[in-house]
Amino acid sequence: MTQNSSSTSASEAHSLWRKPWLVILAGCLISMVGFGIRSSFGIYLEPMTTAQGWSRETFGFAMALQNLFWGIGLPFAGALADKYGPTRVIGVGAVIYALGVWGMSVSDSALALSMTGGVLAGLGVAFSAFTIAMAAMVRVVGPEKRSLILGLGTAAGSLGQVIFSPLTHGFINSFGWSQALIIFAVTTLVMIPLAMMLPSDPAKSTEAASSQSMRQALAEALRHRGYVLLTVGFFVCGFHVAFITVHFPAYIKDLGLDPKVGAYSLALIGLFNIIGSFGAGYFGQRNSKKIGLATIYFLRAIVITLLLIAPKTELVIYIFAGTMGILWLSTVPLTTGIVAQVFGVRYMATLFGIVFLSHQLGSFIGVWWGGRLYDQSGSYDKMWIAGVVLGLLAALLHVLIDEKPLSRLQGSTA
Repeated sequence: MTQNSSSTSASEAHSLWRKPWLVILAGCLISMVGFGIRSSFGIYLEPMTTAQGWSRETFGFAMALQNLFWGIGLPFAGALADKYGPTRVIGVGAVIYALGVWGMSVSDSALALSMTGGVLAGLGVAFSAFTIAMAAMVRVVGPEKRSLILGLGTAAGSLGQVIFSPLTHGFINSFGWSQALIIFAVTTLVMIPLAMMLPSDPAKSTEAASSQSMRQALAEALRHRGYVLLTVGFFVCGFHVAFITVHFPAYIKDLGLDPKVGAYSLALIGLFNIIGSFGAGYFGQRNSKKIGLATIYFLRAIVITLLLIAPKTELVIYIFAGTMGILWLSTVPLTTGIVAQVFGVRYMATLFGIVFLSHQLGSFIGVWWGGRLYDQSGSYDKMWIAGVVLGLLAALLHVLIDEKPLSRLQGSTA
């Protein structure tokens, strides 16, 4: 009797520890810390390359590797999270992430920077990814709230960008870029206790239980034309976001503006993305997600075009940052929402991980070629023009997506 009573008490405590609101809070904080630190790396470009005598391509290639290994690692991290739960995966990822950021602080060669800030940090970001936390978050709510929760999780990542961009600028000015990296390496470890608040059972969901194996789920998705189009289109998002994140502060300095404008611009992008991400989640809960995505990519092309032809004043830069911020990660709740809507949430982390690999291939190209073309021509104009063309192409691809739930999910209830 005592043993049963003790077991019941432990079960109740376990249930209280992972109440939906607490899971959502923990997921949002993981998103804020992990994405916030990672989004500030562009601020290190100018001081690190100047101090070490590196070219912008050297730094850009390391950050491109980071994006690539983030993309390569995420499908594996998602599969492990879907099989064993997100807690251990994110915990291990946080440790790898911390080692990568610390390694950047002591790198004295291009190879060392590529291995630490590139490969190691990229794998750390993948295994502690905010998308894994978001997959856990949507499992504790019904379908009627999924898009809103995905928007909330993405907005939390943007809040991290708002917080960490000016912090990074301030720490670099106060302590130097190496000490700033060490401070943030330690900060990544806060994700470990937060991950313990997420559901440890990967099958826990408000959705009807699925008998599908992971292999069957992958085969089903790869045969689906809409999934393939979504994967191809997400390449463009990565190209835009990574190029701007890494090269925009240096682009602003090249214009003759104060370097703090670059840090404030990244913070503005994050601030307005809170509105954009949550707004996209709200829109996707009530309207066609593919139309929302097509509109976002089309508007990105327009905004970049206007930046190219407008006078490069501080006000114009801030207007661009705010407008692009609304369109920034607003693609994420809609893209993840289509994956969950069409295929269900059981293997959402794995399926989105594959879509995200395409995003990171775009990031790799955007960051690396941004530095390469700048070193060759002394200008970022060709990259901006490529961003316009790819934005228009992505808008067209998303219109063609079939976003209807598969027949096995139609009629299932929360």
